[in-house]
Amino acid sequence: MAPAATRSTIFRLINASQHSACPCHGCRSATHNHAHHGVLALNQLRKFATPVQTVEKEYAFEVAASNLRFGEGVTREVGMDLKNMKARKVGVFTDPIVAKLKPMRVALESLESQEDLPFEVYDQVLAEPTEESWRKAIAWARQHDFSHFLAVGGGSVIDTAKTANLFTVYKDADLMDFVNAPVGKGLPISQTLRPLIAVPTTAGTGSETTGAAIFDVTSRAFKTGIANRALKPVLGVVDTANTESCPTAVHISAGLDVLFHSLESYTAIPYTERTPRPANPILRPAYQGSNPVADIFSMWALRTTVKYLPRIAKDSGDHEARSQMLLAASFAGIGFGNAGVHLCHGMSYPISGLNKKGPKYKHPGYMVDHPIIPHGVSVALTGPAVFQFTAPSSPDRHREALAVFNGVTVTDPSITSIPDSEVGAYLYESIASFLDGLGVPRGLKAVGYNKSDISMLVEGTLPQRRVLDLAPNIGNVAGEDGREHLTRIMEASFEY
Repeated sequence: MAPAATRSTIFRLINASQHSACPCHGCRSATHNHAHHGVLALNQLRKFATPVQTVEKEYAFEVAASNLRFGEGVTREVGMDLKNMKARKVGVFTDPIVAKLKPMRVALESLESQEDLPFEVYDQVLAEPTEESWRKAIAWARQHDFSHFLAVGGGSVIDTAKTANLFTVYKDADLMDFVNAPVGKGLPISQTLRPLIAVPTTAGTGSETTGAAIFDVTSRAFKTGIANRALKPVLGVVDTANTESCPTAVHISAGLDVLFHSLESYTAIPYTERTPRPANPILRPAYQGSNPVADIFSMWALRTTVKYLPRIAKDSGDHEARSQMLLAASFAGIGFGNAGVHLCHGMSYPISGLNKKGPKYKHPGYMVDHPIIPHGVSVALTGPAVFQFTAPSSPDRHREALAVFNGVTVTDPSITSIPDSEVGAYLYESIASFLDGLGVPRGLKAVGYNKSDISMLVEGTLPQRRVLDLAPNIGNVAGEDGREHLTRIMEASFEY
């Protein structure tokens, strides 16, 4: 059987017969007079052939990110920021653990220092949020009609605040109206949301820079989310003092998220290969595919994480390493927030979601009373196998990543001597070795999964089209849903 034609091949054939089409939205109207007689003749011939649906590739990308403030002690400024924004009433979000820590205390003192700045605190955000926990937070926010929001915590807190903000504005909407299709309706967000300031207390998700928010759909045993530029905070306050009390296990898991945000966004299909081209700019997704701007942020974040995350694992009091990882998290957030992630994240959603009913693994170092495979760990479990699979799509980019892990330049003979066909195998070993050094469980078996669970994990990954469609060898192959490839990657990730 002949191999499936790639989308790029199909598009070259289509473009050869429709070479008069101008790529911009404004030049695609019926009055645009670039048609040639050859095209008209071809259209006549099509009457006698099987109709072919024209699918146009993307031709543009957008860059969106929150404003960032980076520095030691900047949390104390948030009260002034909200006063400057003329806040009428502030909704403050945090979780039960951070509520008792210094970052929250400083934030509240800053709010209290301002005259006539009322606020209410919601401190029941769930680590690894669920549909139920989001609905509770939304209901609470709708009762108060906040003019502004403040999130102090990790990605779970910031994502929950984003969602509460969204549904404060869309008072009659249901949660699933904006959840990514095909899980939800994936409706566009056309109304302006309330200003949100995000104060991260972990160096991982980069949620302070992005329009993404992730939750666990417990009824379907996988994660998904809402991804729209409208959700992004107006300001990310990145305070290097705020990760001082973070446990080492949380530092590592959060850092793994940074690692794979940068790797996946850098190796995603190019934005020019993404389909379909949006009919209206408002429909252009936040996750667009790799692009020149995102590449810069992603590669810097990758280099920084490989250098500093092992230092934090050895000494969580390493101030320089903690500061650099906070900056790397934000840089990676800008990278993947505009390019997207792909297979590691897509497969992590059922890995963590099914754990609650299946293995019930509880990761050491996490102070929670429920089973948990931390997000960064769930992403890392498939990392070596994923990048062995994606390497043939762009050997040069994977070669650059290999050089970073090996601590050499891309021109080093140890890198240049590797044939393109073998780059993936070398990268597999380098990623696996890096994860070993951080004490990451070695594959799905190590967190309690059995080989018989692989089919369920694949089924839970298939609905994650938002990220799968950016995966090399899946997202850029016509008619490819990825089931066969995902199965092989899961099998290769069972133990190593």
